[in-house]
Amino acid sequence: MKKSEVDGYRKALVEESERLKSALENLHAENPGADDEEGPELASLEEPHLAEAGSLTLDREIDYTLEEAAQERLKEIEVALERIERGNYGLCTSCGATIASERLEAVPWASLCIDCKRREERG
Repeated sequence: MKKSEVDGYRKALVEESERLKSALENLHAENPGADDEEGPELASLEEPHLAEAGSLTLDREIDYTLEEAAQERLKEIEVALERIERGNYGLCTSCGATIASERLEAVPWASLCIDCKRREERG
């Protein structure tokens, strides 16, 4: 793979990492007490209405799911950046084949070629 291609993927990875970190910061700023069992919104209500309590719980669960997905993607990006530094970026970590450039353009943190990814998804 050409250095210019690798540099382009590195740039895309760093930009996505920064975007995710910013999204996580915003999520935490909007929900500063998200770690509380009841949550600050629910705790502040004298007698929470069942529907409101359910809505707040759903919102919190969505936030947790978004945070978990963002954290996982950040790990994948970090590993991809490490592969760039080691010089094996763009090679499938399962079979060693070259990952198609179209796949890397769509998913620059991809660690598997499309065939290995399909096998993984089928179980």
